[in-house]
Formats: sequence, structure tokens, C-alpha cells
Amino acid sequence: MGEYFFNEEDLKQIAAKGTSLKRVKSQIEIFKKGFPSVQLDRPCTIADGIKVITETDLRRLGDLYWKESLSLRVTKFVPASGAASRMFKLLLSFNNRYQEIKENDIAAKADKGDQEHRDFIRFIKGIRRLAFYDDLKSVMAENGLDIEVLISKGQYKEILDYILTPKGLNYADLPKGLIKFHRYPGGSRTPFEEHLVEAAAYTQDVNKVSRVHFTVPVEYQETIKEHVETVKGRYELSGVRFEVSFSIQNPSTDTIAVDLNNKPFRDRHGRLVFRPAGHGALLENLNDLDADVAFIKNIDNVVPDRLKHETYVYKRALGGYLIELQNEIFGYLERLSGKESDPRLLEQVLEFARNELSITPPKAIERGSREEKLNFLISKLNRPLRVCGMVKNEGEPGGGPFWVRDEDGSLSLQIVELSQIDMESSEQRAIWRSSTHFNPVDLVCGLRDYTGKLFDLKQYTDPNTGFITIKSMDGEEIKALELPGLWNGSMAYWNTVFVEVPLTTFNPVKTVLDLLREEHQPEGDRI
Repeated sequence: MGEYFFNEEDLKQIAAKGTSLKRVKSQIEIFKKGFPSVQLDRPCTIADGIKVITETDLRRLGDLYWKESLSLRVTKFVPASGAASRMFKLLLSFNNRYQEIKENDIAAKADKGDQEHRDFIRFIKGIRRLAFYDDLKSVMAENGLDIEVLISKGQYKEILDYILTPKGLNYADLPKGLIKFHRYPGGSRTPFEEHLVEAAAYTQDVNKVSRVHFTVPVEYQETIKEHVETVKGRYELSGVRFEVSFSIQNPSTDTIAVDLNNKPFRDRHGRLVFRPAGHGALLENLNDLDADVAFIKNIDNVVPDRLKHETYVYKRALGGYLIELQNEIFGYLERLSGKESDPRLLEQVLEFARNELSITPPKAIERGSREEKLNFLISKLNRPLRVCGMVKNEGEPGGGPFWVRDEDGSLSLQIVELSQIDMESSEQRAIWRSSTHFNPVDLVCGLRDYTGKLFDLKQYTDPNTGFITIKSMDGEEIKALELPGLWNGSMAYWNTVFVEVPLTTFNPVKTVLDLLREEHQPEGDRI
């Protein structure tokens, strides 16, 4: 490992982060060597890695989930640290360049087909349909501005300022979860509110307690807590009681930044620069969760009430699928751990592992002794379990389900991102492009073993996966390191099942224009 000079102040800064010099040096070595590419064998497709739930099983699994979940501690785990700045990238671009943009040219350029200008005009035309419009109109009126007059005159600078900056709503700096997404007759809801409504439909226990855990940015933790505390009573009218908890990304998971020569990057004050290590850092938050079952879903993937029914049906079915598999796994483990090694039982469990968990034993195990088969099955079955919803790929950017060849030659089901692939390889490129399904982040996870003990999830991650990206700071390009993604390398050694779910259950809001899509508009007021 190469040597790097760190002064006393550096060592104090590293200690204050809760990390170690050894870990920092190992991260610098990763920058130098890079991560090995994932070796795709083939995409997961229907009947080859992706299961389809029939209508009959949809009802049966839903009923099973309702019955079994009442006695379980179920929690909805929502990564909600993301800022809204990306969502408002279009508006920020126009606002930052507004002095050089001639207002009369905006519509003209849009008419000529310039996509950015067309998108901006679409935003302006649809602004009254946005859930935060009334708030925007009100805050502008407090300062003597009439938004309708400004729109009619084609004067948009003040409107942008009042949406994006502390002068008004300050939406460019807020977490995405605090942006108002959906309008209802009684008022508008943020994603935090929509997730509470969802959670009540499938995480209630026998005492009607519904548990939700949000991971949030530290600088907005108190603001978010106050918001949730203020609104949650509106959704407890049916007798449900919310138990909401919060956590922040542990600063000790931040990773060192380096320059393009892989030397530690320092800010203008001479201090080392550390950056959040991506959603993979949230494995620690999930690991600290006291839950039997956790549903994982991103903060921006929510819809109005009129479209929630199908989401509920499939959430319960996925939960039922997980519970049914767990019951079988736990039953087998209890028998195997009791050293019951009847050859017929071992073959039965091997067949279950192949068919239900896509575990293919090495030939050496299949030809091995009873003891070798027994140890193999116990080690493979006694792992965290995840059932992952997958939607048909319609061109969305992001990861997907693949059969991956591991170092020992065995195959496993993995969610893989584009940045993990060697796209210089024509073979790997062809496999990636032949993918039929997309990962919408729709997971149900079993977090306890067959004895009732919580798994240590950090024992089931693949440290050889991760991402290196190029960022900008103080006008210079730097390299940033992300840990294995939460549903990528951080769950690499879980038992994994992929299930097809309808595209209607995946409606994320990546840009402000997504809020103008039909799926995010109220009934009778859609575009």
C-alpha cells in the first residue's frame, strides 16, 4: 500500500469522522486500482431469474401476508437524504443564466425545437397544476408580486427566484421529501406524507401500529422531524398509530476525495475533503433497524391515492412471498441444524435452493459427502433474504437484474448498475443491452435468522463492488468514492428473488416536469 503524508491536523480530522487512517489509505488504493468489473452471464428474464405472480397467487400471498404480518415487527425503510437540487436542475440552469437569456427568445427557441426551452415553456404552462403553486403565489403576494401578471408578461426571473431561493420557497436547497408533490381537496402532500399513507396500508401490526424509518440529511433532521410530527395526525384517523424514526448517514462512512492523480484533495483551507459514500452507506442504518421485515422504497416514488391500490396489492404479495419462503427456509434450517442428514432431505433442500433461491451448488458439492452438502446448505440458507420487485425496462436509466458469475465460477442473482460493467467488452455490452427489466427499488427484506436473531448485514456485503465518479469542487475536478450500493454490492451475499411487478407501481419524480405527468395529477385535472 502506498505511503501518503498526513499531518497532525489530518489525523485529528480523520478521528473526528469516526474512521481510521488505515481505512482512508485503503480507499486511496481503491482509487488507484479501481473496482473489478462485474461479470455478467446473462440478463434475468421471465422464467430465468424473474418470477411472475399469478392472479390466484396474488390473492393468496396477500392473504398470507395479512395474517402473518400482524405478529411481526414490520418497518418501511425510506432513504430520504436526497436534495431537490437535481429535481430543479432545469430551473436552476435558467435562473443562473437569466441575465443572458432574452425573455422574448424563450418561446421563439422553444418553437424552433430547442429541448431545454421547450421544457421550460412546458413548466411555465403547467405551473398552476403543481401542488406547490398556491404556496408560491402566496409568498410572492406577501412581497407585492402578482405571479399571474408576471406569467402573462413573460417575466419569469422573480418566479424562479421565489421557487428556488430563500427569498421564497427555497426548494433548490430542501430535501426532496419536503417538496409538495400532490394536490388534494384538503391540501397538498409531501413525499413524507405519502409514505405515511402507504405504510398504514401494509405495515400495521396487531395493535394497529405502523412503523416507518426515514434516513435524512443531518442539516434538515429537525425540520423533517417537525414536519412529520405536524402532519402525521391527519393520517391516524382510521385508528392506525405511526411510530416514525429517523437516522442520518453515519459520518464515519464518508470516503476521502482525491485529485485526478489520486492524491488526497484539500479544500481552500487545507483540510482533507470527505464525501458521503452513496446509498450503500445506509447499510449501517438498515443494520441498526429492529425489525423482522423491512420494505425499502425511495422517497420520490409515490403516487396520489387514486393510484395506490395496485401498489398495495403487490406490496402485500411481495411480503407474503417473503414470509412463505422464510417459513420454508426456517423449517429446513431447523432440521439441518439438528444434524438431520437423510439423503432424501438433503436432495429435497438442494432442489428447493435451486428452484426457489436460484442457488446452483458447485459440482464438487453435488458429488460431495453428506457432511459437505449439509454444511453448504446451512451456510447458503442462513442468510438475509430479499424479494425484489422488477418492472419491464422502458429505457429508464439505472440498474437491472442479472445473473452474475462470481470469482469461484458460481452464478448468483444481482442488481447491477451500468458503472459496474466493462462496456469496452462487446460481450458484456450486448448482455447489458439485452436486459428486459429494470430495478425500481421495491424490496422486501427478511432481517432475522431462523433462531430469531438479527443478521449482521455487514457480513453479507461484497467490498469489491463500488463506484468511482468525477465531481467538481472549488473549480477543480476530483474523484469521489461510493461504497457498494445498498441494493447492489451491499446485498451481494443475500438470498435473492426477483418478481415482476407492474410498471404502474414505479412513478418516481426525478425532475419537476415529472410532477406534470398524469400519474402525479389529481383526478379530473390531468394533462
